[in-house]
Amino acid sequence: MTGSTEDYAPHPHIGGRTAALRALAAWRGAVPGAPRVVVLTGDSGSGRSRLLTGFLMLCEPEFRKRLPLDAMDPSTVPPELPAPAVPTPDGLTAAQVLWLLADHYELDATSTKDVFAEMAALGEPVTVVVPDVDRAGPVRAADEPARLVREVLAPLAATATVRLLAEVPRPLAAGLAAGLPPGTVQVIDLDAPEWADPEGLVLHAQAALNPEFGAPELPFTVDPATRLALAAAIGRRAGTSPLVVQLAVQGILTAPEGFDPSDEHRLPTSVGEALDLHAGRLGADPATLRLMLAPLALAEAEGIPVHLWARLASAVAGRDMSEAIAGGMLLAGPFVQPVEQREERDAERGAGTDGRENGRRTLLRLLHPALGDEIRAGLPNIRAAQTQIAMSLLEAVPEQDWSKADPYVRDHIAGHTLEAGLLPQLLTDPGLFVHADPVPLRAAVEVVPVEALGAPARTYLRTAPLLTRTQAPAPLRAALLETAFVEDGLPEYADALHRLGFELPWRTLWSLPVAGVSAVTVGSLPSPEGQATPVAVLAVPADTPGARPLGEAGATGKTGETEVTGEAGKTGETRDLGDLDAAGETQEATAEREETGTKEEIGEPGDRHGSAVLIHGLLTPTPDSLGDTDPAQVLRPSEDERAAAPLGLSRGADYLRVWDRASGDLVAALISDTPFTAADLSPDGVLLVATEQGAKALLIRPAGSAIAS
Repeated sequence: MTGSTEDYAPHPHIGGRTAALRALAAWRGAVPGAPRVVVLTGDSGSGRSRLLTGFLMLCEPEFRKRLPLDAMDPSTVPPELPAPAVPTPDGLTAAQVLWLLADHYELDATSTKDVFAEMAALGEPVTVVVPDVDRAGPVRAADEPARLVREVLAPLAATATVRLLAEVPRPLAAGLAAGLPPGTVQVIDLDAPEWADPEGLVLHAQAALNPEFGAPELPFTVDPATRLALAAAIGRRAGTSPLVVQLAVQGILTAPEGFDPSDEHRLPTSVGEALDLHAGRLGADPATLRLMLAPLALAEAEGIPVHLWARLASAVAGRDMSEAIAGGMLLAGPFVQPVEQREERDAERGAGTDGRENGRRTLLRLLHPALGDEIRAGLPNIRAAQTQIAMSLLEAVPEQDWSKADPYVRDHIAGHTLEAGLLPQLLTDPGLFVHADPVPLRAAVEVVPVEALGAPARTYLRTAPLLTRTQAPAPLRAALLETAFVEDGLPEYADALHRLGFELPWRTLWSLPVAGVSAVTVGSLPSPEGQATPVAVLAVPADTPGARPLGEAGATGKTGETEVTGEAGKTGETRDLGDLDAAGETQEATAEREETGTKEEIGEPGDRHGSAVLIHGLLTPTPDSLGDTDPAQVLRPSEDERAAAPLGLSRGADYLRVWDRASGDLVAALISDTPFTAADLSPDGVLLVATEQGAKALLIRPAGSAIAS
């Protein structure tokens, strides 16, 4: 390599790539003529991630102190500067990556558009490095890398104050560079002759074969001359791929019997040849090896649990692969990487997973994504394979109870069914909506055209942003979905959530899709028989169907101290409606309460005038049961009744909290993706709320019950 011929020490992690390191150092130092945007690309397995990792070592002030900088080529060492922002997209959506940037720069942004505008307004150049774009996304079939390039990296590259370095797959590199002014962007393709590093590949092979670095002592590893000759042959055959070098060496060292180091044709030139040659050396059918690895090539996230490997391999193969898996670690070993994952039992979900409690579980994944590409390319029908995997995963759910399912099954079956074309059929089970991790489930559902989704799936899709934004645990997911199903006219799904074993903090009684509700109040309608009917009074626009316009004879009604009326108050008390928020308290009081975090009762509904009122039975689901009721007949709870009520209410812009007056404990927390415009709580615990989308009533569980937050 160039560094060696000039008597400079190579980068200890990279061991080469001098030309690329020089270009990256020039970019980092903003050398005159250096591009503002660098796109690092190449084939999968070309060493993009390794190069970028080594370069970031030079950019991190503390880590660079551990490197022999004085012995390295000065043109490959960037100047010492503050560490760049490095939002790692592994497993994240494009939006999540963007918000990582916003957090890094402490931006006061409320939308993705604001993030780009505020970054442009920072007043000085900012440096952003985005590695591993090909690993973005919680669901592989959702094609999140393309979205990340389109929605995040391209706008960043177009921002004049951003210096961007991004590692992207070759199919996406041209799109990222397109449209930028000449001289703004440089594409470094590690497979192109000017960036390739054949000498570095030989050094990598030589080091991997050396017993001093952990290789077994074999005739072709202990003799320096033989080792160098073999390393040179491996490097020549590997072309420009460090991955092929790695697979060749691991295959040889795993099964050295019968290997002839002088037979160069027994060395791989591609990832596929590495698989097939290794199987041949062990006397195995290469197709068997590929079938063993197929579930790993089709896996989601970090990999599949080891106890599911044989089951899923058998599903893909259409025959029992248990024996092959049990005795096949020598065959599959060079291509498989175990991952230890901490497993915590979630008592709120119910049963544990496969008998394991707070401990660790082993996942299996392929050594490199390029292996997955190769194996998937050899499958005759990926959709059929994913269908078999999905069916096998469904059969692995004990009693079809998602609370008892293995975490991989419940959280990632959506990804498998998405690629199988079966996801819409899966999205009918409220238990899955509650127990599955909402991030990958939402990502999978968003790929399906809305018209192909059933009604419950559309409700989930509408609610999912709230679930992911709040990182809601399973009980709160159940509670929020319960009220969403009622809002969407799916009471049977809401009822099903009450049968999942959670003590939900409320039961949604009814929901009205009425726009423009500006105030709400609970009250009662006296009856000649003596049993008053609880009612909800909503202040709504005059053109609301079923509403009674204010100003008509008898259309003003005393509902406690404050009238819901279009005329002057007749109780001897008037208030400036512009100074009241939707909860009936002054805006200053609201701000003070939210700042101090103190709890405050909301006993008064808003006094904002609507042009009409809509009266609804507080405890009945029938929308038009009280449409002809005169508001003058409605009585509000007295202050004494409110003071004696066991529950109190406090609120913020997008949340409401019901708490126990005696203990101060939180009983229920309701959050919304749109601001609340009004709220009231009846003395017997019915919460009446309104947003710009409508109003609903929720019967709160008694104090002391489980809360939903």
